[in-house]
Amino acid sequence: MRILILNTSECVGGAAIAARRLCQALDKQGMEARMMVCHRQTTSPQVLSASCSRWHFLWERLRIFLANGLSRRNLWKVDIACSGTDIIHTEAFRQADVIHLHWINQGYLSLGEIRRILASGKKVVWTLHDMWPFTGICHHSGLCEHFQEHCHDCPLLMHSTAHDLSWRVFHRKQECYLPSSLTFVGCSRWIADRARLSALTQGQRVEHIPNPVDFSTFHPMDRQEARRHWNLPLDRPLILFVAAKVTDADKGIHLLQQAYALLSDKPDVVVVGGQSAPMGEGFHSIPYVADETSMATLYAAVDAFVTPSLFENLPNVIAEAMSCGTPCVGFCTGGIPEMIDHLSNGYVARYADAEDLALGIRYVLQHDLRQAAIEKARAMFDPVAVARQYIHVYETE
Repeated sequence: MRILILNTSECVGGAAIAARRLCQALDKQGMEARMMVCHRQTTSPQVLSASCSRWHFLWERLRIFLANGLSRRNLWKVDIACSGTDIIHTEAFRQADVIHLHWINQGYLSLGEIRRILASGKKVVWTLHDMWPFTGICHHSGLCEHFQEHCHDCPLLMHSTAHDLSWRVFHRKQECYLPSSLTFVGCSRWIADRARLSALTQGQRVEHIPNPVDFSTFHPMDRQEARRHWNLPLDRPLILFVAAKVTDADKGIHLLQQAYALLSDKPDVVVVGGQSAPMGEGFHSIPYVADETSMATLYAAVDAFVTPSLFENLPNVIAEAMSCGTPCVGFCTGGIPEMIDHLSNGYVARYADAEDLALGIRYVLQHDLRQAAIEKARAMFDPVAVARQYIHVYETE
């Protein structure tokens, strides 16, 4: 069976990482899996480069900017897929038995191209890395529930109305999806359940399959040796925070700082994500780490991984940290409670509650949860099991 995986990027972002790992896992199970991406970062023969134009990206941003009353507010929190790349006339598309969509925004695939993909008669699967495939324009709806009937009065737009941009794109998605058959796969049970509520998925198949982790890269290591590698303190408890953009308020660094202030016996905090300026005593800043082997060593070096993010689906970083034997602390949001078993292999704090986050950090540092974290990761994110679940989806209606 030939599977063509479509994702905007090959390596950048959680969806890209998950898609690439799935492609490799499928290949090991005897499938002919390849990725076609808009932004290729390696020379892997398994990855193809689509003929993307930057004008598609710029035109979409301009359309959003104009529709938002010339405001940049929330400019990167929405997508409209008004322009994109021709995929269906490529040789890779013609040869594929299954077309597997992942994160295809920011100028890669237009809704028109998705409609043509669905009309091709090929099996189409769409993994949900965020909510955009079943909302109007947003990647995370927050408290808004309009997608359950029909998006309108979007809270992310400066001038929202009953027939605003979210309404128009939702209507276009209805015209695109409803005449066809496709399978949505949620990385977490949470997002699969949210998808089932959407008016856009009615009559469509919705499944749940977690993302895979490469256990040959992410595995337990000697903690002291890992700390020496990163030149980190050898005799103090360490916690880790990672974000592609540390200053993004949704990633919650401000809540971690509040929690840290409440701790009497303060651990050192390792912050990864390109934060160049010092964040205060006890904080160690490391530029964003793209290499997975180096990242695994960093997970192994710390006593706990903390993700104070306010919006998450099934974050790869938690799966990776647990695979390295590092217990995690996170808020009760999205798929995080599915990954962390409260008080067993980590701590699930009350949503946006810095005081409870501090209690969670303290609990994890005081209890040996490493083996429990490894066992949960091995059971949930095994690439062989994940690949076989996807193969079953490919082969069944």
